[in-house]
Amino acid sequence: MTTTPPRLIFAGTPDFAVPSLQALLDAGYSVQAIYTQPDRPAGRGRQLRASPLKACAAAAGIPVFQPVTLRDTAAQAELAALKPDLLVVAAYGLILPPAVLAIPRLGCVNVHASLLPRWRGAAPIHWALLAGDAETGVSLMQMDAGLDTGPVLARATCSIPRGITGGELYEQLAALGATTLLAILPDLLAGRLTPEPQDESLVTYAPKLDKADLELDWSRPALELERRVLTFNPYPVTRTWLDGQMLRIWRARAEIEPTTESPGTVLREGRDGIVVATGASVLRLTEVQLPGGRPLPAVAFLNAHRLAGRRLGAA
Repeated sequence: MTTTPPRLIFAGTPDFAVPSLQALLDAGYSVQAIYTQPDRPAGRGRQLRASPLKACAAAAGIPVFQPVTLRDTAAQAELAALKPDLLVVAAYGLILPPAVLAIPRLGCVNVHASLLPRWRGAAPIHWALLAGDAETGVSLMQMDAGLDTGPVLARATCSIPRGITGGELYEQLAALGATTLLAILPDLLAGRLTPEPQDESLVTYAPKLDKADLELDWSRPALELERRVLTFNPYPVTRTWLDGQMLRIWRARAEIEPTTESPGTVLREGRDGIVVATGASVLRLTEVQLPGGRPLPAVAFLNAHRLAGRRLGAA
């Protein structure tokens, strides 16, 4: 007796979603269609640019759908006409209303970049780093109408070593999400998984961050500032100000060193970096960037600039 291959649809937008889609294709699963956000203006020329997932789908010859919203009944009917067994979601960025969640025979499964119920929301990787979490991971969740509130089908954990950047952790979790999805998919399709309700007493939230979160407040402890710098590397990069000019900080390391100088004061500079007083201990800047320039190791930056005794801070 032959079995009909499951009809999968995949919804996602950024680079995070690509490993999961590619893993499905490499494993031989039939992905009927891709849903991704509409092309957006990008770059200095503001030309329309396709999402990373759309580019992956195009290379694989998979039909692509880009509705502005899924609240529209016409978009919902278009999805229903595909007769999906399962909708896999990874960083899609659009809300799936109850009418959409009810379309796939087996529902909708989300690949979320945290150990739910910790860090529900749009920026779980950033918040795990900012909080100094020792570990994080991915959760595969049966989606419901809430914000990352659905029961969890599987979790996979990874450590957060000191010094890892937001970009590096993003790539690790994207890969971990893909392997975890493949590991559970046969049991999920066969109905052998029992979703586990989330413990509401352990919920924390990871709201979207904005430009104000990029500013370095030198009155804060050095370790907190180190985490902030690494969290926003490689995008959108933390910043401070030097004589009214923006100075982007790409890499830095907190060090235990008592100081009575005002926070933001550059204590010294040298081959090992630029040492700045903070609210508790010091922060050693090791990679920086001025507007119009490229990121430079601190030692190269110091070839053209002298900072010792100067004050970093608000514009």
